[in-house]
Amino acid sequence: MGAGAYKKGFDIPYPLGVMANVIWMRQSITIDNMQLGLKSKNQDIPLTGVDFIEFGQNTNTSVSYNFRPDIWVLPFLNVYGLFGAGNTSTEVNLVAPIQLKSVVEQSLRTTGFGVMGAGGIGPIWISVDANFTWNKPELLDEATKVNVLGVRMGHSFVFKKQPDRNINVWVGGMRVHMASETKGQIKISDAISQNVWDSKDKLVSDYYEWYNGLNPNNPVDRKKIEVADNTLTPIVEKIDEANGDAIIRYGMDKQTKQLWNMALGAQFQLNKAWQLRSEVGFIGDRKSVLVSLNYRFLGPKTKEFR
Repeated sequence: MGAGAYKKGFDIPYPLGVMANVIWMRQSITIDNMQLGLKSKNQDIPLTGVDFIEFGQNTNTSVSYNFRPDIWVLPFLNVYGLFGAGNTSTEVNLVAPIQLKSVVEQSLRTTGFGVMGAGGIGPIWISVDANFTWNKPELLDEATKVNVLGVRMGHSFVFKKQPDRNINVWVGGMRVHMASETKGQIKISDAISQNVWDSKDKLVSDYYEWYNGLNPNNPVDRKKIEVADNTLTPIVEKIDEANGDAIIRYGMDKQTKQLWNMALGAQFQLNKAWQLRSEVGFIGDRKSVLVSLNYRFLGPKTKEFR
């Protein structure tokens, strides 16, 4: 089919390729169904729901590097793999029952696969890309599944004297959805930023001010007191200790605040073997920058039709 496309005058890509990508992304996340537990030398508190915890603006920022081998199995269908690593930083802002900011940084490993369909209508090309990755931060018990859907349309500007050289520009949208359930554990000293740790006396004082203001005769407050006595107060007591070596267990339902954002991109093709591309995500809560280098080649026993 590729040979037929060449004979009809369509300049399709070489079938095999390898791509190196660098991606920076920042987006807000929502947190629900919060659960906390504690593990220390003399305590083992399982995960317990703490539904009265309230959050403010929570943000995730990540930088990842991945390797993407791919093959055009049909002139309009590409399949690829994704293998990478990077770092992620999550800022969580707690606003009730006390105010607390936690910034957790950790390394990240990624594996996955994807499929892309592409075609043209007159001078415009259109592509639909879907990939499925499993992202394993070092502090989580299990990898988080992330699904990304990208829809793009663009145009190719060909150099008249060098038909193998062109510039592509496109506009599109990207949808990011991740599996919501997250479970992990972290040392108290790593979960709290240094400035909060230095003023932990105020944190402890604010907590007991909230606790002492609860009314045990009120059914809602009585439930909060029960959860606080069994879970929150032991955690606060460990924060009040000097070393912070106790382990906080946590579970939550986490999701991107906004699924879709807009994207603009461009690619410079030096020749049919080498391409350099970049794409930025904007207009929406998610901001991203991608830079990639792609090398394409013919497979064995394949004749190039020109």
